[in-house]
Amino acid sequence: MIKYTSIPSLQEFLMNEKRRGKTIGFVPTMGFLHEGHLTLAQQAREENDIVVMSIFVNPLQFGPNEDFESYPRNPERDAELAQSAGVDILFLPEAEEMYSGTSVKMHVTERTDVLCGSKREGHFDGVVTVVSKLFNIVGPDNAYFGLKDAQQVAVIEGLVKDLNFPVNIVRVPTVREKDGLAKSSRNVYLSEQERMEAPVLNRSLNDAERLIKEGEADPGRIISFIRDRISAETSGIIDYIEIYSYPELTTLDKLQGEVIIALAVKFDKARLIDNIIIKEAQEEIHHV
Repeated sequence: MIKYTSIPSLQEFLMNEKRRGKTIGFVPTMGFLHEGHLTLAQQAREENDIVVMSIFVNPLQFGPNEDFESYPRNPERDAELAQSAGVDILFLPEAEEMYSGTSVKMHVTERTDVLCGSKREGHFDGVVTVVSKLFNIVGPDNAYFGLKDAQQVAVIEGLVKDLNFPVNIVRVPTVREKDGLAKSSRNVYLSEQERMEAPVLNRSLNDAERLIKEGEADPGRIISFIRDRISAETSGIIDYIEIYSYPELTTLDKLQGEVIIALAVKFDKARLIDNIIIKEAQEEIHHV
């Protein structure tokens, strides 16, 4: 595995590889790698000649109440994990390298005012800025994003479509524990009792799937069903349960086309999120 910190050096290397007909898979991260990141890298390894991973804690996507300085960092451990997952190129730029000028600002006008984005003003402006820069630097054929953060995937798919980036966005399903709980670094903050309750989030989505397969198409009834299940079987406080078209994230009167059911639940010291994406509401359910 080769490490780069310089944009021009990385671009020169990758342009030469592309001229040789090599395909490039790209996994952008903010580091402190976990199993979800490694799953993205492993899939990229299977599907591309060269795998590039970036580790860059992007200051533009931190809000005023989010501490950029305290974000966890462990570059040595990250490098070992990246290499074990089959990464060929590890890109580790400094902020000064990524943001040498400020003459252009990007702003997302759709897909950000719902779900978690509704409480993180400006967050996705920072996301699309850094992702646009990384796409221009790396020039990937395929870029890999986890559906655990389905809103981010939706925003990036909109970015790629609107700005005509020649890159294929690969949606990668959420990595889960054996009992269905979505893997997250926040899970360690659950008490023993809360950890026993937490899989209800995923089970409630599975039950919603069953209802939809049986013909239920009313979003309100599905939301009520999930709310009742979580309220009855966990001590968590529901932050939201929402249903939208996907990836547009617009409201629906009736389930049709591709839709997302997403939820967030607050436990004592951890806030957990989960979702499912339904390809065709009455035909196929895609678990994420």
